[in-house]
Amino acid sequence: MFEDSMFDKKFILSFFLIWCSGLLFSQTEKENEIESVTIKSVKKYKNKKENPAYAIMQQVWKKKKSNGLLLHKDYKYKTYEKIDFRLDNIDSSFTKKKVFRGLDSIIFKYNDSSEIAGKAVLPLFITESITQIYGKNDPKKERKDLLAIRNSGLKNNQIVAKTIQNMYKDINIYDNTINYLNLGFTSPVSTDGFGVFDYNITDTIEVNTVRSYEIRFTPKNPEALALKGRLYISMDKYNVMKVEMETNKRININFVKNIATDLEFDNPDDSTFIPTRNETTLNLVLNDRDGAKSVIAKRVANYSNYEFDKGIDDSFLNKVYIPEDYLVDKDENYWLENRTEKLTESEQNIYKMYDELENVPKYKRIVKLVQIGNTGYIHFGKWLDFGNIFQTWGYNDIEGLRLRAGARTYFGKNDMWRVQAYTAYGFRDEKWKFGGEAKYMFNKTNRFQIGAGYRQDVLQLGVQLTTDEGIMTRSFASSSVLNSGETTSMSSVKQYNFFTSIEPWKNFQIKLDATTQNIRSADSDLFNIDYYRQGVLRNDLNDTRFTATIIARPGIKFSTYGIDRYEMTALATNPTLILKYTKGVGGVFDSDFNYNKLQFYYYQPVILGNWGRLFANVEVGKNFDALPLALQNVLPANQSYGLVRGVFSLMNYYEFVADSYAVLFLEHHFNGKILSQIPLIKKLKLREVAFFRSGVGSLKQETINMNAGSMKLTAPDKPYYEYGFGIENIGWGNFRILRVDFNWRGNYLNHNTSATSEVRKFGVQFGFQMNF
Repeated sequence: MFEDSMFDKKFILSFFLIWCSGLLFSQTEKENEIESVTIKSVKKYKNKKENPAYAIMQQVWKKKKSNGLLLHKDYKYKTYEKIDFRLDNIDSSFTKKKVFRGLDSIIFKYNDSSEIAGKAVLPLFITESITQIYGKNDPKKERKDLLAIRNSGLKNNQIVAKTIQNMYKDINIYDNTINYLNLGFTSPVSTDGFGVFDYNITDTIEVNTVRSYEIRFTPKNPEALALKGRLYISMDKYNVMKVEMETNKRININFVKNIATDLEFDNPDDSTFIPTRNETTLNLVLNDRDGAKSVIAKRVANYSNYEFDKGIDDSFLNKVYIPEDYLVDKDENYWLENRTEKLTESEQNIYKMYDELENVPKYKRIVKLVQIGNTGYIHFGKWLDFGNIFQTWGYNDIEGLRLRAGARTYFGKNDMWRVQAYTAYGFRDEKWKFGGEAKYMFNKTNRFQIGAGYRQDVLQLGVQLTTDEGIMTRSFASSSVLNSGETTSMSSVKQYNFFTSIEPWKNFQIKLDATTQNIRSADSDLFNIDYYRQGVLRNDLNDTRFTATIIARPGIKFSTYGIDRYEMTALATNPTLILKYTKGVGGVFDSDFNYNKLQFYYYQPVILGNWGRLFANVEVGKNFDALPLALQNVLPANQSYGLVRGVFSLMNYYEFVADSYAVLFLEHHFNGKILSQIPLIKKLKLREVAFFRSGVGSLKQETINMNAGSMKLTAPDKPYYEYGFGIENIGWGNFRILRVDFNWRGNYLNHNTSATSEVRKFGVQFGFQMNF
């Protein structure tokens, strides 16, 4: 299974479950104001310098870095945000479906046909929030304090609202690239704009009492992932006063038919132009046929109460403010006084409908089904979850068919402690495995926590370099379903782990682990890790180690604040940096080795305009002491047919081992940039992927001499590399979740480390990606 954005998977899965359960209605696309003005002709200039709009845009570009909030040392403002989901095309035959029995008397009495003539519109969901923002520009720092939040229906206040909010991203129109759902669109104000758009001056009008140019922009290539719309540029200051833009009709985004955004700006003084309103609408569909049912998700954000240069301290900005739910649960009078945009009748009906629905048994069952699909856990009673149901079944050559069952405590999304455990049984080795972990967090501000756990299990080690010390983690290779080679190189592990961690600054974690473990081959006839220690042949290894890890993830957002929090990455281009030091201590709990290990990991997704999105990660590490295979750095391999980022697809498990190593993984998603140019092929809406992987390392002679196992230890002293391409977005309609990769091995074509291993020079892998 391809590892991608958690939020993308969870949101789309919930969307799909609701649809399949029948609680999905639809809405035809609302006419956008951009199309309400008819332009008889669009003049295309052979030379952009002949275009009078070019001279205007040159002046706009000069203002990009000296505009709005950037003019001030610090700033403060308030945001009111409203997000609502509405469904349409409600006809009599649809309302009579069996699935609605018991709900129809509540749901359909709130049909609203006032907004779209002849179409019944059903309000579905609404969330409102008010946030206070503080910030500085040099260096750039920002703090957001949630003041109030209100949801219809589901009562998980912050987790629901934050997950929904993560579908949207505040837009800086002066950025060269606009991020919609992790897809890069060239901004109409980009310095590269004249390579993507045709610009035409169509009028001069007043916007907020400021005389402004109206400039229409349309994509040069109608098949490209691009925007169209109008810019309004002030005639005196050359600032953007207003933007109306939407995606073109041939958009190639899964589950999305249309995206439209209106931005408005104001000038409180002669030099400052600040955003005042952002309205973004997503038209979500499961197929792209005319008249197909769809969901309209609309977000309105109003920005007000601006204050500048009041002297905000860094210490204040560095503090993390996490309010309890009761502090942000405000009454109706608060919302009437602080809401900057009135609710429509349709939006008011959403609150009324859910007040009536929340006690209906059938509605509760539908909500529970969606929650199971989101979390993988089935909730019982007040505090117990069974799962994760997605880890129930697995297979490898040692255990054969593996069945797993687990449970955890769960009182609510912001639990400060958790106990979880699992047991598994292999039908080939006829052995039970088990593990458990308990952890407690003392406060939510700096997330100071402690934990301990134990497991006795069969694991595929050597598929991850910078490993997680956690007890409950299990690699993809330990329970792969379809494999391209033997999965016999498994290890039997008995492991105790104690840890503590703290976040002294937001998204900056310091973690300390103490681990003691015994490692031996799961089946020594098929794979053994024998080694010599002080001239004595050993077939198992005792290891006690202390690990210090620093994890920095600037900009990452989370949907909850409890002991287990869920990362929201739908719009993330945020890096991950990990620095890890491991100290092995011989003699403690019969530990066999003293050693030192240092590792560094860097991961970075990058949106490259309309050329797509690049995923890059680099890892380097070094063992300063000679160690046996069980404690070595093993270059990560993938012998399954599934797609996994950050591993080598044509490398066998344990094929390369290194005391010192460096690896590079590059994967670029072009989002159809190339295939959309090819006649006939472009109708399939396929997207292309290219990737390159390389690793290099060295091995001490002492380490080689220590080995007495079935594997010949070798390091890639000359960089190993593999490359290939993939086709993604394979499917039908807007439901396109299949990806197929074609991999080629670049070198070491006759490299074997054991009698049974064979080098794979070419391989095909596939997986399912539920993303936009």
